[in-house]
Amino acid sequence: MKNWLGIPLGDVTGVGPEVALKAVAAEAASDDCKYLLIGDEKILARLNEKLSLNLPLKKFTGAGEAGRFFVVKPRLESGCAGILPASSAAQSETSPAGMPALPENLPAGSPLAANAAVAALRDGGQRCLRGELDGIVTAPVNKESIIRAGHKFVGQTEFLSELAGTQRTAMMLLGTDERGRWLRVALATVHISIKSVPEKLTAEKITLAIELAAQSCRDLGLARAKIAVCGLNPHAGEGGEFGDEEITTIGPTVQAMQKRGFDVVGPLSGDTVFHYALKGDFDAVVAMYHDQGLAPLKAVAFDSGINWTLGLPFIRTSPDHGTAYDIAGKGIANSGSMIAAIRLAKQLARNKK
Repeated sequence: MKNWLGIPLGDVTGVGPEVALKAVAAEAASDDCKYLLIGDEKILARLNEKLSLNLPLKKFTGAGEAGRFFVVKPRLESGCAGILPASSAAQSETSPAGMPALPENLPAGSPLAANAAVAALRDGGQRCLRGELDGIVTAPVNKESIIRAGHKFVGQTEFLSELAGTQRTAMMLLGTDERGRWLRVALATVHISIKSVPEKLTAEKITLAIELAAQSCRDLGLARAKIAVCGLNPHAGEGGEFGDEEITTIGPTVQAMQKRGFDVVGPLSGDTVFHYALKGDFDAVVAMYHDQGLAPLKAVAFDSGINWTLGLPFIRTSPDHGTAYDIAGKGIANSGSMIAAIRLAKQLARNKK
């Protein structure tokens, strides 16, 4: 059976639709996967022509239809609760099959584009939960514009976790350097301020990140799952001189996980651990906060980094970049990260089956 991958288009005033189409076109000859692009049909048709990709896009009517490249409008629930602000909900009544068509030349960060991005993300997640898709590869969204449009939104990871009814998820970023060496980083805390990290960093969060990082290694089919855990403070606290989180929280958690049979070490100094992980000494690293993990990852895999949500009941990957409003519409967006995200989703789907 062929794998079905969904691609919610994200913010259409950014580079999401462009990198999605470029990536699907680049991967088309190397697999027999079926792709469901979730978003505005006319925008995709115009881009397909402008970029001279000539993808045979078809309107999606059902899983049994012949073809490989399909487009569908996001479905809307009754009343649009949680999808559109009230001001847009009434408009959707005129288009019961999906989102209203978007006008051309929307300004960057348009509320209409933000609403469409949220609807596409929800639609893709729901299709996965119903078993209609093997996974989704989500294009970039802009959190600020989504919030301004009236949605409560922290990030796509948190949105999909709530949709799936689980809080046991974590964000992993992974990618390769120019020599093909992998760096895989799971985050214990994600979208919070630096000053709140010590308070929010709990044994439960670190435990979950270690568990999910180890499971990710198994999902990838790696021969082992050796996990390194970062300290929070410089030099992993220097024996308590620069903070005691390593002594009170991180260290005891690592020891507890070792007793449970996990191949895990730490806390290790955050300024050296990624060097050893890139050399292959560790299969994954658990970082304590967002930039501790993402800065080294983006330094070695800026154009090919992947965001993988661990712990969801379905596969979700995404490119590790934003909407890039400054280059949107110019046809010059690099699709390398989206290609890598699609390839990972396909690999995970094959391994799962």
